[in-house]
Amino acid sequence: MSNRLVDATSPYLLQHAQNPVDWWEWGEDAFDEARRRGVPIFLSIGYSACHWCHVMAHESFEDETIAAQVNENFVAIKVDREERPDIDAVYMDATVAMTGHGGWPMTVFLDHDARPFFAGTYFPPAPRHQMPSFPQVLQAIIDTWTTRRTEVEESSQRIVEALSKRQWDVGDAAAPTLKHLDAAAASLLNDFDDAHGGFGGAPKFPPSMVLEFLIGYQALPGAAHGESAYRMVDRTLTAMARGGMYDQLGGGFARYSVDEQWTVPHFEKMLYDNALLLRVYLHWWRLAGSSLAERVVRETAEFLLRDLRTPEGGFASALDADSEGVEGKFYAWTPQQLVDCLGETDGVWAAGVLSVTEAGTFEHGTSTLQLLNDPDDLARWESVRERLWREREKRVHPGRDDKIVAAWNGMAIAALAEAGQLFDEPSWVEAATAAADLLIAVHLGAAGNDRLCRTSRAGKPGSNLGVLSDYAGVAEGLVVLHQVTGEAAWLDLAGTLLDVAVRRFGDAQGGFFDTADDAPALVRRPKDPADGAEPSGWLAAAHALIGYAALTGSGEHREVAERSLGILSHLSDRAPRAFGWGLAAAAALIAGPLQIAVVDAGDGEGKALVDMAWRSVLPGTVVVWGAGDDEQPLLHDRSMVDGAPAAYVCREFVCDAPVTDVTDLALAVRAEIPPAS
Repeated sequence: MSNRLVDATSPYLLQHAQNPVDWWEWGEDAFDEARRRGVPIFLSIGYSACHWCHVMAHESFEDETIAAQVNENFVAIKVDREERPDIDAVYMDATVAMTGHGGWPMTVFLDHDARPFFAGTYFPPAPRHQMPSFPQVLQAIIDTWTTRRTEVEESSQRIVEALSKRQWDVGDAAAPTLKHLDAAAASLLNDFDDAHGGFGGAPKFPPSMVLEFLIGYQALPGAAHGESAYRMVDRTLTAMARGGMYDQLGGGFARYSVDEQWTVPHFEKMLYDNALLLRVYLHWWRLAGSSLAERVVRETAEFLLRDLRTPEGGFASALDADSEGVEGKFYAWTPQQLVDCLGETDGVWAAGVLSVTEAGTFEHGTSTLQLLNDPDDLARWESVRERLWREREKRVHPGRDDKIVAAWNGMAIAALAEAGQLFDEPSWVEAATAAADLLIAVHLGAAGNDRLCRTSRAGKPGSNLGVLSDYAGVAEGLVVLHQVTGEAAWLDLAGTLLDVAVRRFGDAQGGFFDTADDAPALVRRPKDPADGAEPSGWLAAAHALIGYAALTGSGEHREVAERSLGILSHLSDRAPRAFGWGLAAAAALIAGPLQIAVVDAGDGEGKALVDMAWRSVLPGTVVVWGAGDDEQPLLHDRSMVDGAPAAYVCREFVCDAPVTDVTDLALAVRAEIPPAS
């Protein structure tokens, strides 16, 4: 028997369409029903790749008795947090405030005005580990609502008022200086795990935004902790790539490691993680020439194209952690399984190379695959890897959430376009272009001429408005795609999206709200500059604005970015792990950012100069190329030198004398000459 979710477009909601729970989607109809019946709202928030969301669904939402208790006493609303990050943000704040921690599935009980009065995360079907059962929680809420309704509503009002007092105001603070970035780097050093890389203890999440900052920071002249910054980058990226969190057979990263050594992951693979990490490893390769970094970039790019690309040309949101109802079953191996696949000799050898033990490093005697050291025989390793991957392909694959999220596709566009340029892989650039075409065709204009919808599926736009991170993420992708392809239309579209972001999301005090001024009202309008699993919309907007301003010379856009980054001037040294993307943007401002214009006759003769320009390690560098009479501002009135292609290195459109020699350009942009192939 299906419920109301059978008509949903979200794969996560569709996973619950056959539950005996009488689910509603978020909307006024659900709240009207609760008022009519005089019952509270039970709000459950999760996402399709969430392991514990599946567990609670199987244990409680598929249970007829528990479902009957829910249906009789509540109006139950199910929300996909990836479709509605605004709802998720509001009630996550409440959950953390009430319990001291958050996570998914998120379990929140609301009054008729959507105000929360009780919150938690996962609850088991029976009491265990000092946790009450979900039926016990339901009964306690029923009793409280029935006997102390006035107290409940007064409490919920106090909670909303307390959360609304949290302010993120920029004030008169200026953008961070190098001294601020030095302080942030010093703070990160204090929290760095020298033994295993990363920051803090278990569980460990990939610190993508922080690593992006450190890569840019160490390249800044005068950086006080440049060597230490590079050490943190090198240690962390090496450990993540060699551990079990990285898929040694198929490429791509799992969501996080449950241990401090990056051995056992939480196995879901998210698009945003892999797009961000692809770009971080690319920048590490550009900086250090690491063969490990190159391998990760190539394998992760191919993972995106092979496993996440949709028939419409976009990139799916995630792969599940589970297959056949078992977490990690698709990815884990026993020594005997290796022997069965490879034969005795290669199987034993592979077990040693991949740290597959009889006791197991994961569960039930299975092991995650690690590549702690490069094998002595690389040809043998490639053969083994190929055979294991083909054998694994025969297994039941994890489910795929195939909805397209605008922000995350923007990240993928930026990563693939830049990687395609640096590695001379046209197919990656073509994939980035196809994803951008999809966003423009399906997401742009679905909610108004210059407005984005957040999600689509199978080429059809969803009903939810884009949030700030969608505008910023897509604009960032288009800014990079413009530089790689030379197509001016991408830059124009990026400007359109950024103008909407400033006009509709700006708070008139230098910061940004997460939702537009015409978005459906919630109990409060979410606003948070801190990064989470992905860059915050606030900091992502600053990042994209800086790149756009550097390409166009728009002082207005640069000023908006500078003012928005003022929030970091009194926060970056206290909580740098929460503001990595903003610190990376600040490093770009301090670097200029560098602007490189390569002028040729339109015949490709300037390619060597363009390739070298892209090897600049200075953060925020932008690159344009084309004929001197091109419409692009950085190319205006620039010309070749004595009939030869020329590169102009500029800051704020003030340029050094043009150079025609690749070696001279390398010196100007502090890049290494790549070895001859």
